[in-house]
Amino acid sequence: MNTNVETKPGLVTAIAVMTLLSGIINLFWGYVASATALGTIIGVVCLPIAILPTILGVFEIIYAAKLLSTQPQPVQPSTSLAVFQILTFFMLNIFSAVVGILSLVFYNDVAVKQYFARLNTVRTTQPFAAAPAIVEVEPQVLPLPEPEVEVIVKEPVPPAKVKRARKTDK
Repeated sequence: MNTNVETKPGLVTAIAVMTLLSGIINLFWGYVASATALGTIIGVVCLPIAILPTILGVFEIIYAAKLLSTQPQPVQPSTSLAVFQILTFFMLNIFSAVVGILSLVFYNDVAVKQYFARLNTVRTTQPFAAAPAIVEVEPQVLPLPEPEVEVIVKEPVPPAKVKRARKTDK
């Protein structure tokens, strides 16, 4: 067992539990908002906005399940999820907004950063996997194409007469 990755800091567990609770609350919050919106004609137009907490709740529950699993999965700190949790303040969901703020604060802790860094390092599922066989390949010698050379034939120049030096009488 690799105990370095499996020892989870308490803040990571706190993030996971708070995110799970926020996800469950957002599921119910979105259901109530959607049911209320369907009760009025103007609400039908606003229904896509009323469904957003439900969608956020689903993503929160999936993220919390990854963090709480007994076999840790490579997962990054979800700052975007925390920001969306904070934005649920506009839907009057104070609990989810507080969870988002606390998550952002906990993500900046040194122990949490180290845990996510260890969790996301490349791990092999088979530590002693057989190495691939080395295959020797004979080099292939390909004939080089003959270069195309333009041959220019010049007419031979007749040799010039050789002048001889004169003998002088002295």
